[in-house]
Amino acid sequence: MKMTVDFEECLKDSPRFRAALEEVEGDVAELELKLDKLVKLCIAMIDTGKAFCVANKQFMNGIRDLAQYSSNDAVVETSLTKFSDSLQEMINFHTILFDQTQRSIKAQLQNFVKEDLRKFKDAKKQFEKVSEEKENALVKNAQVQRNKQHEVEEATNILTATRKCFRHIALDYVLQINVLQSKRRSEILKSMLSFMYAHLAFFHQGYDLFSELGPYMKDLGAQLDRLVVDAAKEKREMEQKHSTIQQKDFSSDDSKLEYNVDAANGIVMEGYLFKRASNAFKTWNRRWFSIQNNQLVYQKKFKDSPTVVVEDLRLCTVKHCEDIERRFCFEVVSPTKSCMLQADSEKLRQAWIKAVQTSIATAYREKGDEAEKLDKKSSPSTGSLDSGNESKEKLLKGESALQRVQCIPGNSSCCDCGLADPRWASINLGITLCIECSGIHRSLGVHFSKVRSLTLDTWEPELLKLMCELGNDVINRVYEAKLDKMGIKKPQPGQRQEKEAYIRAKYVERKFVDKYSMASSPSEQEKRVISKSCEEQRLSQVRASVHTAVAAVNSDEARRESLFCPDELDSLFSYFDTSSKLRSIKSNDSGIQQGSDDGRESLPSTVSANSLYEPEGERQESSVFLDSKHLNPGLQLYRASYEKNLPKMAEALAHGADVNWANSDEDQATALIQAVLGGSLVTCEFLLQNGANVNQRDVQGRGPLHHATVLGHTGQVCLFLKRGANQHATDEEGKDPLSIAVEAANADIVTLLRLARMNEEMRESEGLYGQPGDETYQDIFRDFSQMASNNPEKLNRFQQDSQKF
Repeated sequence: MKMTVDFEECLKDSPRFRAALEEVEGDVAELELKLDKLVKLCIAMIDTGKAFCVANKQFMNGIRDLAQYSSNDAVVETSLTKFSDSLQEMINFHTILFDQTQRSIKAQLQNFVKEDLRKFKDAKKQFEKVSEEKENALVKNAQVQRNKQHEVEEATNILTATRKCFRHIALDYVLQINVLQSKRRSEILKSMLSFMYAHLAFFHQGYDLFSELGPYMKDLGAQLDRLVVDAAKEKREMEQKHSTIQQKDFSSDDSKLEYNVDAANGIVMEGYLFKRASNAFKTWNRRWFSIQNNQLVYQKKFKDSPTVVVEDLRLCTVKHCEDIERRFCFEVVSPTKSCMLQADSEKLRQAWIKAVQTSIATAYREKGDEAEKLDKKSSPSTGSLDSGNESKEKLLKGESALQRVQCIPGNSSCCDCGLADPRWASINLGITLCIECSGIHRSLGVHFSKVRSLTLDTWEPELLKLMCELGNDVINRVYEAKLDKMGIKKPQPGQRQEKEAYIRAKYVERKFVDKYSMASSPSEQEKRVISKSCEEQRLSQVRASVHTAVAAVNSDEARRESLFCPDELDSLFSYFDTSSKLRSIKSNDSGIQQGSDDGRESLPSTVSANSLYEPEGERQESSVFLDSKHLNPGLQLYRASYEKNLPKMAEALAHGADVNWANSDEDQATALIQAVLGGSLVTCEFLLQNGANVNQRDVQGRGPLHHATVLGHTGQVCLFLKRGANQHATDEEGKDPLSIAVEAANADIVTLLRLARMNEEMRESEGLYGQPGDETYQDIFRDFSQMASNNPEKLNRFQQDSQKF
């Protein structure tokens, strides 16, 4: 056994022993530095290896993504998947290698440094300390004087004890040195051998893996050689085809148009057209158009979802456009917009027009039978509009609207041509139309006629009642008053050109309206009497309503406070029947937002036969007011609105009345405000459908919503909020509708106003501008509309409750 430091020399504490200790201590210090460096390098190598594995795994995932992308190529997908699996195995082998390296190098060597070298250092500190104490004892013993016996004995005893302790600690130190020198070889060799075995296993696993992959790689290499040869052959064939096509003449492509280009997918025709934008600049953009599944759609890019121009081709018409500077233009007119298109040549324009017309006829034939079946399934209704036996859903059905509206006198045939069984209606005029006349009405623009289907569209209850208040007979007595005197006959079904000229002369130019049928104008004194009477009636209603509200508030102050209760919505839902799920509203319900009709383009139309209906020497009056000898149409509309007389209101509009005319003798009140004072929901709806401004206010700063709130007309409040009334507007006293309703303690109106305000804030916070709101909001307002139109007595709770106090 070889010892680094001899134990005998340790007892002697000779210079050889001290020299050996110095040499050993220097060697151990250098060993510690080397081991620390090796451990740090091992840690860095493991960290780098793990980063390599991460990068390698990302690379392998990229190969897998490429394999999935090449799913239509079986060879590429199979090979890439197999290679990625092999690389994943190699990553696993690398991970195992780094784990073993960490255990063999890092863990073992760090343990040796922390435990064995720490024991050596502790022993060294104790040896140095006792050596110093021994030297001090020797010096003290040598300095004691002979005649001081007591000090001599004390120094001798200390020296003896110190030498004994030194021998014991020195022997322990030498033992630790010899053990350390012996152990360090085994620890270092053991860790390195384990590290090398880990590499040996890693390379053996990799070799076995790729040995199994070798035959497949050879087969793939042979297949790749064939693919290179086939690719070169395909390249020559494509170059030959390219040269052949390049020599063809494409000058006559227009004559090669065919229909049913993709009949299996429902595509009748497709190709590029220029489309005029609806913005202020009227820019033209080239888009890919197609007629498919009874719809006209276009795309900017192939991956983009098609934009629908016409959802149902039965609802549109198509015509040439020769009144613009660009050539080969034609126009597709739908209920909501006018789409101006331009083809590349005259042949292409004719082909597109023919394709659209053919598709319109086909769509009408296909869906006409479906509408007939729906009509047969629905039972005939003979009850009144206010019947409470029918459900809300049935009142909104298109088939129910058809039956109810056609029961009105004159509505069983088209208002303009007399064709039987009309299924379309003009909601602002209150008439029924056949499909051909409805298309002509759409081309007039929504400021003249708003067309809606009696079978396909959803009908709000107030609109349904409006249609039943007017009808073809009532409107024709106004708009065809001079037809017999002029000796003009109505056009027959099928006479498209004559129909266009007749309808334009009837509704746009109003040539058949008897302008002198209105009563003579009352005197100024009579006007003042009438104005004063209307004003007194209005003020008496306001005072009665306010008095009732104040009485209710003074009787029970807690009732007003309850309006601010957080459980307000719960009480509202309990008032309605909410046992079933909330119904969903179709996103294309044009009755929810009147603004959907306001965004249409103007639909210009020229009629060559206009002169047919123009008497010699007569021209249409352009001024809103007639001659001073006749009644002011605006005043007639104003008075008829308060009297709830829709036929007189329609007559006033036919004579040119401004629907937003304000009466300067009665605080600048409008016809819509008079309709509110009159208490008629249908009258308000008629004025709104004909362009009345829902936010126009009188001199007191009060609009229709203010007056409806003061009078407690819940149905009107609901209608105005749906039509975009501004509930934040304040009157001259600084009160908005909500504060008025709170003071009057009208829980229903407060609830409606707060729901509308919360819905508005929610849409603004979420950026949902122009959208109707969530389903809860729509459902509550729909229930209020149903009650206001069909069961108005349920909304009189405020007046009934007030009388109890």
